[in-house]
Amino acid sequence: MFRFEHPYYLYALEILPFLGVFFYLMLQARKKALQRFGNTELVKKLAPQTSKYKHALKFWLFLLGITFLVFGAANPQWGVKREKVQRKGIDVFVALDVSNSMLAEDIAPNRLERAKKFSEDLVEKLRGERLGLIIFAGNAYLQVPLTIDYAALGIFIKSSNPELMPTQGTAIGDVVALAERSFPADNKRHKVLIIISDGENHDDEAQQRAEEAAESGLLVFTVGIGSEEGSFIPVLVNGRSDFKRDERGDPVRTRMNEEALRRIAAVGSGAYFNLANNSDQILKALQQRIDQVEKREYEQRAFTDFESYFQYFIAIALLLLVIEFLISYTKNRYLADKDLFRI
Repeated sequence: MFRFEHPYYLYALEILPFLGVFFYLMLQARKKALQRFGNTELVKKLAPQTSKYKHALKFWLFLLGITFLVFGAANPQWGVKREKVQRKGIDVFVALDVSNSMLAEDIAPNRLERAKKFSEDLVEKLRGERLGLIIFAGNAYLQVPLTIDYAALGIFIKSSNPELMPTQGTAIGDVVALAERSFPADNKRHKVLIIISDGENHDDEAQQRAEEAAESGLLVFTVGIGSEEGSFIPVLVNGRSDFKRDERGDPVRTRMNEEALRRIAAVGSGAYFNLANNSDQILKALQQRIDQVEKREYEQRAFTDFESYFQYFIAIALLLLVIEFLISYTKNRYLADKDLFRI
């Protein structure tokens, strides 16, 4: 089994495209500066030793060095010892609403970012249980099956957004049905579903599905996010910030449907929490309720020892960066009269 011990360092790779854009702009600025200095061909003759390829070569070596450095910091590991492990716990699915209404900013910085942060904290709080992730809007999708790989689960939570969903809405009924199908068939009394949503435009089947699920041993908790006064939904129109509008052109105001979330939790034998309150208290209350659920023993084959390979990536990164540093911008005297790119 391959994994990164510190996968959050991989987010540093997002800087690479910006470095590419910066390099391109610097080349354009350099070209314009030379054109202002004088005739381009004349400038080349005045500086015959300047290489026209080494700027790009040095940049690509630098970029590769940074890439290997980031991978090294994340510490690639390979499982070398796998054993059967007896565990005791319950199965928990976190269902995250990623509909467009979750972009409303009545809860800072917006509903979705606040819900994702709460989900990450919840994963940390429930370490020791098997956890899974469902995302939903107009439909529900299983993003992460039940697992104890909490780092991977955190990555999927961070990357969740409305663009992943082909249809919009709040299909809580589909969430409950999908969660029931995703729990092990032999698990009848040790399963929990935590739905984090604004509850807006929920489907009518949600309450009935939650009630039926509770009869089969599933506890359904709901966490509401949003406010009663609501807010507009920000969108980009032709590159400019605007709000989602209805057919008449009026901005659409989205409000949390707290009553619907309360009813779903009530018939689901769980409890409702409002994320506008202290999130630490909500996490503590959820943990206490989940700890009251009877644990079950299950056997799992898991890697207990991992071998790290960060040193190879760091060594390659340092080698590339040293080579980049030693390469000058002038032509190599052995290759000065040769065009390497001419066939």
